[in-house]
Amino acid sequence: MIRCGEDHDPLLRRPLSIHRVDNTGGVALLFEVVGIGTSWLSKRAPGDSVDLIGSLGNGFSIQPDAEKLLLVAGGVGIAPLAFLVEEAARLGKKVTVLQGAQRAALLYPRPKMPPETTVVGITDDSSGSRRGLVTSLIDEYIGQSDQVFACGPVPMYKAMAVLECLEGKSVQVSLEERMACGLGACYGCAVKTRMGMRQVCQDGPVFDLGDIVWQE
Repeated sequence: MIRCGEDHDPLLRRPLSIHRVDNTGGVALLFEVVGIGTSWLSKRAPGDSVDLIGSLGNGFSIQPDAEKLLLVAGGVGIAPLAFLVEEAARLGKKVTVLQGAQRAALLYPRPKMPPETTVVGITDDSSGSRRGLVTSLIDEYIGQSDQVFACGPVPMYKAMAVLECLEGKSVQVSLEERMACGLGACYGCAVKTRMGMRQVCQDGPVFDLGDIVWQE
């Protein structure tokens, strides 16, 4: 949870996922500039200080016996998945990343991922090698994947929740919800699950896809 201003304007912190971590403990953030908060953050220069609280919530969990992983990223949802790709590569897992974006220029740069990773990009327009929604690729690449991990918008998750090819699969998703406190006090990020209401900031942001009740 990052304070995106010099004082209390804007009042609320912005929730961002950890994008990468280097061997010195440095943390990188990847975000889209969509308002005054992220605009302020994008203008920070080397040496500037940023007020943050974290890390908070839970993260993705790779099963010890899982060998083949399928990652699905919608737009800026690639942010936490890049960290997961690096960890999976370190553990010797075979990783395939399906990445969707509005246009090719917004796809995450291939050289920034481990060379042994299979990366497939798809765009909403015709600027990439393939056109369509990233969820349309899942059936093609699910193969013998032991686990599936995803981060993206709610419509992407709703589409995944009804895919027959994902039935019986371990599918972990990181929810993107608006948050006020990030500490479990305000209940502003509560979502309905099969176990009752849960808070994305404390109980998540990572949940099993099948545990979420996807309301219309």
